[in-house]
Amino acid sequence: MAAFAALRPFPPSGGSGTAPELMQSAADLARSVLPTGMVAGQWTRRRPISWISLAAILISLFSLLPLAFIIWIAVQTGWETVSALVFRPRVGELLVNTLLLVMLAVPICIVLSVALAWLTERSSLPGARLWAWLSVAPLAIPAFVHSYAWITLVPGLHGLWAGVLVSVVAYFPFLYLPVAAALRRLDPALEDAAAAVGLGPWRVFRRVVLPQLRLAICGGSLLIGLHLLAEYGLYVFIRFDTFTTAIVDQFQSTFNGPAANMLAAVLVTCCFVLLGIEVLVRGEERYARVGSGAARQQQRTRLGRATIPCLALPVVTTLLALGVPFVTIGRWLVAGGADVWR
Repeated sequence: MAAFAALRPFPPSGGSGTAPELMQSAADLARSVLPTGMVAGQWTRRRPISWISLAAILISLFSLLPLAFIIWIAVQTGWETVSALVFRPRVGELLVNTLLLVMLAVPICIVLSVALAWLTERSSLPGARLWAWLSVAPLAIPAFVHSYAWITLVPGLHGLWAGVLVSVVAYFPFLYLPVAAALRRLDPALEDAAAAVGLGPWRVFRRVVLPQLRLAICGGSLLIGLHLLAEYGLYVFIRFDTFTTAIVDQFQSTFNGPAANMLAAVLVTCCFVLLGIEVLVRGEERYARVGSGAARQQQRTRLGRATIPCLALPVVTTLLALGVPFVTIGRWLVAGGADVWR
């Protein structure tokens, strides 16, 4: 009854009612009679939280527990102690080591991965499929095994450049995989259009192909950078101090929980800074095909006389990333004899 009481009668035919007034009256009638929540003949329902969403929330909460623990210890320690533990020369030394490691290793991984991806996906490199598989194979070898193999082969290998070398051969596949996948999906029509207006091969790659690889490069670089910040075993063997090695040393040598916790806080801050840099560099631009039809298959570039020099890159990379670990481990197995299998 309340709904009908709110209705206004339609103006009689031939009266002063106009078309807008009639439409307004009809709209008022629909709003007053139809139940709440029914819009355009459909019921609006609240979707229940799915099990996947609930699982994602729980996993996110569990992943934040270490951060909550660091904050809790920092609050209990007090600001004076926290500032004394954070703003000291040792932390500055570790920060410089970590920054140099990331700033040197990540760009080298980018150049190496993009070059290998282009050779295996876009060129007439002999055995391209084999080299593509071998470029991913180092992921099967843990990083500390790489370090152990190198330090066994070259006992005097230690310091920053040793860390950069072993980090590159151990982690570059994390960047090679997304870059190779992105190159495989690119539409060659853009490159053909750029070449048609007079751009050379290098300018086409720099102005057309490389911008489309930005998302893959940023994602892979972020993954490598986070691994470099979190890695421990690799840098212990080559005696290169980072935040992770210093945190373990604090616990094992002095059992100093607050000092190790503050080092962990600085390490977490570095991770967040790295995430922020990746977001800024990635930007919001996206590339997508909007025309009709399907992208045709890209024709491979003929290397010609450059085949042998280009072939040297995957060969040397494979020897460094796979040859050294297998030779070192094989030598120790042979030296140990049959007893190592018992």
